[in-house]
Amino acid sequence: MACSAGDLARYIACMCTRYISPEAATMEQHWHVGRHNPWRGGEVYPRYIGPFIRRAREAAEPQRELVLGQWSLIPWFAKTRKLTYPTSNARSEELAGKASYKQPWARGQRCLVPAQAFFEPNWESGRHEPWIFRRRDGAPWGLAGLWNAWADPQTGEIVESYTLLTLNADAHPLMRRMHRPDPSRPPDRQDKRSVIPIEPEDVDLWLFGPPAQAATLMKLAPVECFEAEPADARPVAAASPR
Repeated sequence: MACSAGDLARYIACMCTRYISPEAATMEQHWHVGRHNPWRGGEVYPRYIGPFIRRAREAAEPQRELVLGQWSLIPWFAKTRKLTYPTSNARSEELAGKASYKQPWARGQRCLVPAQAFFEPNWESGRHEPWIFRRRDGAPWGLAGLWNAWADPQTGEIVESYTLLTLNADAHPLMRRMHRPDPSRPPDRQDKRSVIPIEPEDVDLWLFGPPAQAATLMKLAPVECFEAEPADARPVAAASPR
């Protein structure tokens, strides 16, 4: 399904386009996955490499594995790695029907994206002011995502990639304050978006459970879970682009 220029601009305005990935030791300890991974953490941007946790592909029994891949999902039908449309975020309401995501969703290719913090733009002052979002308890976020393994038709190279899932946040007391307002929409129908945290006790259900049960976990965290403030202007070391 093609989208108009207006739809694309609105989509980009509601995306999460930056987060801070924890270092490998933090992920291994918090989610009991991986061992001696060289990942050092840092800021991750669309089309950069970042880590995600999924059901181990080669294990007979349900096990978690830590994988590095591109943040911007490459669908199976893509002819090239560099897409002309954004896939770093995916609306959860569209997973079953949108071409880029319906196959990974139907196959249960759900993943968890570790984030020490993520960023969203606040426009209450009339201009873009980045805010940073951490957990109040100091733990890393585990954000809901989908992954895919794409084979380059020219070289045969297998490229791992992932996307972050989002949910409508118009009713959330904090997240509805983010993103640029759309003057063409009424205040209560802005379709402000938020990433979806998965709590530690729900990780196995998210990664290994059937789609209907996993779908029940797609909800926003209570405002009490958040520690949010304007972001420090000092940059954090970034991960590598692909």
